[in-house]
Amino acid sequence: MGDASSWSRPLNRAAVLPSTCPLQRRTGMAAILIVDDEPSARTTLALLLKKRGYHVTEAAGLTRAVAALAETTFDLVITDLRMPDGDGLEVLRASKAYCPEAEVILLTAYAGWESAKEAMQLGAFDYFEKGKEPDELLHRLAQALTQKHLRQENAQLRQQVHERYALPGIIAHSRAMQQVIELVQRVAPTEAPVLILGESGTGKELIARALHHTSQRVRGPFVAVNCGALPEALLESEIFGHVKGAFTGATVSKRGLFEEAHGGTFFLDEIGDMPAALQVKLLRTLQDGEVRRVGATQAVQVNARVVAATHRNIEQMLRAGTFREDLFYRLNVITLLLPALRQRRDDIPALADHFLHHFSRQQGRVCRLSPEALERLLRYAWPGNVRELENAMQRAVILAAGEALTLPNSHPISLPALGSPLARRCSSIRAWLTSKKPTFSTRSNAMVGNTPRPPKPLVSAVRRCGGN
Repeated sequence: MGDASSWSRPLNRAAVLPSTCPLQRRTGMAAILIVDDEPSARTTLALLLKKRGYHVTEAAGLTRAVAALAETTFDLVITDLRMPDGDGLEVLRASKAYCPEAEVILLTAYAGWESAKEAMQLGAFDYFEKGKEPDELLHRLAQALTQKHLRQENAQLRQQVHERYALPGIIAHSRAMQQVIELVQRVAPTEAPVLILGESGTGKELIARALHHTSQRVRGPFVAVNCGALPEALLESEIFGHVKGAFTGATVSKRGLFEEAHGGTFFLDEIGDMPAALQVKLLRTLQDGEVRRVGATQAVQVNARVVAATHRNIEQMLRAGTFREDLFYRLNVITLLLPALRQRRDDIPALADHFLHHFSRQQGRVCRLSPEALERLLRYAWPGNVRELENAMQRAVILAAGEALTLPNSHPISLPALGSPLARRCSSIRAWLTSKKPTFSTRSNAMVGNTPRPPKPLVSAVRRCGGN
């Protein structure tokens, strides 16, 4: 380990932390392992540390160090870099395996600096040149223990936040989402209907599932239906069921999703898209607790908690008369308003990291975000919210050339500015497709009306893709 006399020199009291300072109070009584094959140097350093109030264990080499690490939890390991039965790098690896929270300081001569730098890359806290003043080593030792203490404090705080705001599948570091989680946790144990409002892609179904999984109905089913995804006749049959012969093709009786949700939670996604006639039937079901299948003369008792969601402006729909006020008041016992991703930017790093790891494992790769890439993610407006971020991270992992996702301007993850020609073309195509949804006859479900001529941007896009 070097000249033992260097550890017995008088300490520079001005350079060493006083025993009454907060840093010293934090690091005192820590358990330290000293690894060195030279008895005099090892013993001298051990005495020095014991005088400072530390619990010290000595190991004469790699073999004894590994045995000590396997039996005892240490806060800090101080190891010589060169020893007959192994080197400090092996001690470092053993420390990370047995005591991953322990910091490691390596003692090295000038000739061992390259190995010391390698140790830093492997997770060592610092390396210390032999022959320097012992008070400098004590100062670095105190810094290492303080860093460990702060890391533990941060982990405890994160755990407390997690326990307070944890819901399955939901990341909530921002205050905006934490307020949502607090309300979910208060509302979940009740039987009250819940209306979830938020833009597309904000995670309304995740919140609905969280309500179910933290409620007393967790052992029951969670059944979901998208009210905007089906034509009226089919949606009625899906929700309420039908009896045999109720309409052409109804060769057997079928329970509806409302009945399937008995004892659990029934999630009506995009309730704002529900046709007016079905709104009336849903209201009656909520009032009476009974479901009448299509074509049936008798009602069936159901016991399901209703959670509804929509991205639409319900207040405007109420004023326009496209959504029934009595149904709204029946559903609106509790309202959860989900913030857009641009309103919860503190969650973007954690969300991006979550999606990055998920898709990296899926692709069998190791990817990470560069600081520049994260900065770009934080600056972007994310009109598609969390769903858009998820898709962007999946695309970035698939197309990344290396480990780091640097996101240059030419990278495929780069999204068109909202006012760019590409964005305007995409918006115009989406608007055209939305306006030209096929209409269906409630009797035959056959498409009626003439097929409109598609716009030129869509024709061009199809041609460029070879018709696919």
